[in-house]
Amino acid sequence: MAAAEVGDDWYGDDPTVNRLQDRAAEITGKEAALFVPTGTMANQIGLRSFVSGAGHLVVCEALAHVGTMEMTTSAVLSGIVYRRVETADGRLTSDAVAAALEPDTFYDLEMVDLVAVENTHGASGGTVLPIEDLRAIRKVAADRGVPVYLDGARIFNASVASGVDVAELAAEADALMFCVSKGLGAPIGSLLCGSRELVREGRRMKILFGGAWRQAGIVAAAGLIALDEGPKRLHEDHERARRLAEGVAEALPGSVDPQAVETNMVYVDPRKAGFPDALALLDRLREAGILATLIGDRVRMVTHLDVTDADVEETVSAWRAIGAESARSTEKEV
Repeated sequence: MAAAEVGDDWYGDDPTVNRLQDRAAEITGKEAALFVPTGTMANQIGLRSFVSGAGHLVVCEALAHVGTMEMTTSAVLSGIVYRRVETADGRLTSDAVAAALEPDTFYDLEMVDLVAVENTHGASGGTVLPIEDLRAIRKVAADRGVPVYLDGARIFNASVASGVDVAELAAEADALMFCVSKGLGAPIGSLLCGSRELVREGRRMKILFGGAWRQAGIVAAAGLIALDEGPKRLHEDHERARRLAEGVAEALPGSVDPQAVETNMVYVDPRKAGFPDALALLDRLREAGILATLIGDRVRMVTHLDVTDADVEETVSAWRAIGAESARSTEKEV
């Protein structure tokens, strides 16, 4: 990073940024790509590119990142409204999308411009949307003249877990984004990938949204390493996440289903193990040197480049201590 060749990305002449964009387009099979600071910026530029006006709808799964964490951002920046579809595990189906795309023939008021899919689905535990389902969704949308956008923040995790090449997954979307941070290991940055015209307009929106960073080649260099090296070791994150889930399930029976862990996320429901206060549980983990976060009422833990086998064992030990203390407290109450 310190030795990166740089220019000024505002003018499009940072050679390291340009190499990263070309590499991202090559890997995803798209015509062009745009390097931006965050996944949210990539999503917002991508969504806006397909939505024709304020008050128009985007179909997404009920817990999709764009329709929850980014909902207010979409409203403020682009006037986008979401039609959120309930599912059991975060996986959209073609039947659900078909129902959501039914025209508003009576009032002629609600206009759907886009279907947004997320793969992997973060809020559902990093679940993978199978390529067959993605193809079926793409067909339903295409039959109705509606494009498909893929929030692929962790698309490389989906690729490794499913054995399907990233370009094959990306082919079922008109555009997609992915993060070189998160699982791939870079400190910052995301890529929006699509047609040359979409990326040309996206670059304009990037500047308007405040993303015209200058000597961005410093961070783009890390993105190039992440793209080349990161996917090779994602299976290790998946294996560690499964071991972590198995350890927590043993310490707090019923709190997590290890079989549901497909990629690098472990969600623990402390209520099912007799812990009504999830925030207090996070404090207990922090006291043991374990940092986790809260999604709704569930504790979320994510394995990544900086998490080792020893870290997993230390985390499981912390959960075991919590479970043992809970068991002692239950015995005293009895």
